[in-house]
Parts: sequence; C-alpha cells; structure tokens
Amino acid sequence: MTASVADRDRHLDPETAGSTAAGRLTGGARALLTRAVWLWPALLTLALGVRGSWRPQLWRDELATWSAATRSTGEMFDMLKHVDAVSGLYYLFMQGWIGLFGDSAAVMRLPSALAMAGAAVFVTLTARKVFDDRTALFAGLLFAVVPSISRYAQEARAYGFVVLAVSAATWLLLRAIERPVLLRWLPYTVAVAAAGLFHMVSLLFLSGHAVIVFFQWRRERNRKLLTGFGASVLIGLLPVVPLVLIGQRQVGRQISWLETPWLQTYIEYWHNLFGSALVSGCFLVLAAIPGGWARHRQRVFEIGTVAVLPIAISWVLSHGPSVYFFERYQLYTVPAWCILAAAGLNSLRPRILGVVGLVLVAAIGIPDQQKLRTSVSHEQTDGRRAAQVIADRYRPGDGFAPIRGDDKWMMIDLEIRYYLPDRVKLKDVLIAKDAIERGDLFASSCPVPADCLGTPRIWVVAMGDGEDPLERFPKKQAAALRASYEQTEIKHVRGLTVALWERTSD
Repeated sequence: MTASVADRDRHLDPETAGSTAAGRLTGGARALLTRAVWLWPALLTLALGVRGSWRPQLWRDELATWSAATRSTGEMFDMLKHVDAVSGLYYLFMQGWIGLFGDSAAVMRLPSALAMAGAAVFVTLTARKVFDDRTALFAGLLFAVVPSISRYAQEARAYGFVVLAVSAATWLLLRAIERPVLLRWLPYTVAVAAAGLFHMVSLLFLSGHAVIVFFQWRRERNRKLLTGFGASVLIGLLPVVPLVLIGQRQVGRQISWLETPWLQTYIEYWHNLFGSALVSGCFLVLAAIPGGWARHRQRVFEIGTVAVLPIAISWVLSHGPSVYFFERYQLYTVPAWCILAAAGLNSLRPRILGVVGLVLVAAIGIPDQQKLRTSVSHEQTDGRRAAQVIADRYRPGDGFAPIRGDDKWMMIDLEIRYYLPDRVKLKDVLIAKDAIERGDLFASSCPVPADCLGTPRIWVVAMGDGEDPLERFPKKQAAALRASYEQTEIKHVRGLTVALWERTSD
C-alpha cells in the first residue's frame, strides 16, 4: 500500500519535512493564482474605476440618467415613449440602485465600475482560452489601464454594461463552440440579449462572432455549430426587436447630431476609443506583432475580426441615413484589442520585455488617467458652483430661469437642480409644463412668457461669461424679463453666468 504524504513526511528530518510542506504550499498558491488569473485585472479595473469617481461633475448624459431614474416607473415609461427608449433597461436598473443607495455622483457611477471589473474577468478568461495564462494576465491588466475604460467606469451611463455583456458573450461563444450543447448556448443567448438591450449598436459584435463560428465549422463540419449559433442569436434578438422599432422613431432625437465620418475622422476616433493618443498608438503596434506568428495566426485573425469588423461596419453604415460611428458606441471592441495587444507583449523575447512593455503602456496612460479625474473632465460648466451662488442668496419664493431654447440640450436646468441643496425650492418660470409632465427630458416653454412671470426675484442662469445673460435667450423670454425685472447681481463661474433679477416697482 502506498504511504500517504503525511506518513512520508513523518520519516523526514524536520528541515526536509518543512521544505516539502513549504513546497506544497507554494505549489498550491501558484495553482490558485493560475486558476484565479482573472482576479488581479478585475481588482485593478475596479480600483481605477472607483478612484476619484466623486470628483468630476455630472455631465448632461449623466444628468439625463439622474432625471429618468428618479421618476416613478410610470413617469419613466411615459418618457421612454418619446425619448431614450434605448436606455430604458439601464434607467430601470438605476431607478432601483438610486432607491437603495442614493444619488451622489460616486454612488451613481459605481455600477459602471463594477460592470467594467466584470468585463475584465471575461477579457482575461477569453485570452486564456485563446492563448495562455501569461497572455491572459497581460490582456486583463492592459484592459484595466486603458484610459477610456476608466473613463466609462466612472460614468452613470450604460457603456460599462455593454462592455461587460459583449466580453461575456465572446467567452461564452468560445465555450459553446468547444461543446455545442444547449446548456452552453443558453448563457450566450442571454449575453446577446443583454448587449442589445443596453445598446443596440453593440450588436455589430455578432459579425466577428459569426466569423469565429464559420472557421470552427469549416474545421469540424459540425452542423450543431451553425444551428446553435443561429438559434442563439435569433432568440437573443427577440427582446431587442421592440426596442429597435421604438428606437427608429426616436433616432432623429438620439443621434442626429453625429456627422458622417470620413477617413480622416478615424484618427480622432481611434485616439478617443482608448482615451489617449499615445496609448492608442501602443495598441496598434502591439496588436500587429502576433499577426506574424505562423502558429497562432488563425486565432489572432479570429479575435481580430471581433475588434475590427464592428468598427468597419459602423463606418460603412454611417454613410446611410443614420450615423453610428462614434467611439463610445464601439467601446465594446476594446477587450478584443487588449487580447491582441497582450499576445504581442507575450511574444517579446526575452520574456521580461513583455512586463516592461505592459508597465510602459500603463505609465504612458497616467497623464490621461489623471485628466479623467478632474472636476471638468466630464463637463466644462461648473454647475456645483453656480448652484452654490444661488443657495447663498436664496429666499423662499425665488424663481428660476435657466437658459433653454437652442441651448436646452446642455441641460443647465438639471445641472443646477442636481447641485442645489434640498432646502432650496426654486419655481421654474418661463415653462408651460415641466419635463415629467411632458413625459420628456425637456420642459416646454411658456407660449406667453409675460404671463408666466410673477415671482419677485428670478435667478437667471446662462451659458458663457458675458455681461448680458439674456443675450442667448429666446427673444420673447428676454423681452418679458427686461420689461418687468432688472438685474441686481451677476456672477461668473466656469462656463456659466448666474444673475439675480428683481421685479421693478410699477
């Protein structure tokens, strides 16, 4: 009978037995680290996502999230009928989140940081499945230090969830094509649906997945691959169809501001995709290295399609009636670029050069990482300071007249209201219905401005730093204010002018 390990150790001298036990512990720790290679990228991604997330002021897209998610469910659905239906699932999630944890900037951004950390897990697991443990660790750490990943890990929008869904879908696809059975296709179907429900444009990732399935089928001639993939995609798209139909009616309001891209557009797009011109250059160089490997060329090509095809297709489609070529709309391709770049790092010899390269990429991105955490990194206006100016001189019954008109898209009204303390209750003058009453993100203007004025004092907030805050107001609104009020105070904060107008005596 073979002696147990413990029995063998009893016959060793203490020093030898201790060394043997230490060896077993070291081996066990090494095995644990290998199995949990995804843990370190996830922790680093989360740490960078949370770090300084309270500092940048909310910008207009995040304010839209706050506005939608703090409504009742019925009010939210009324809004989604008219605008932002494509963000409905995210708004519903954030409604519950804010109800539980509050609406501070850091709290509202935390789900995105957690989602990006989850994406780091799947980036690492995918790289390990395609290449090896070392490449996997490189891929996950590269993902964590990409400035744009930190940027959208600190934003109260759905982009982190999209990156998570697509990253999970890629790993789940690789598992499914290894053994194409129902239990492996089901989670892939869920990931496809989630990606589409969080952002319809992200479904372009299926083009790269289709290439992977085709090459696997060509090698094996297994019809289960084609039927399983096709059925999973079709079922996954079913819940997205109603969203597409509603979104088509709203597309003019959602993305009409995007311009048709041309070849020169790609340069700025590429830099913004990574959040840094220098980091994006590093990725181009590193991703090109494994393309020359004969041994891994097929794998590199397949992952490359996941990175390249959605970008190329979105560029082509954007020459049609709607434009989809926008870097944050294709942020979900960054994980594939990280895997390609990691393969490049792992190919460097001597092997220490891979570590040096990783450190250099991280170091090059530090200045851009720092910029992401300044007060102005999300928005150029200082709504917090403007709100403080109003709060310091507030009197009960004061009115509020933020600039709207052609500048309503800046959501100055929401920006000020978000930062006002609870004790300050301003009556929004110059509007007929507020955004909630309209089932929209924007209020409707009073048709006869003079009839809507009545408060003794009105706080006017306008864009810029001019001495006439009414200069960009609609003419009828400006005339009504000038006829009955006079400006008694004016203060300039970054990007905004705050002025107090008081009623003149008749």
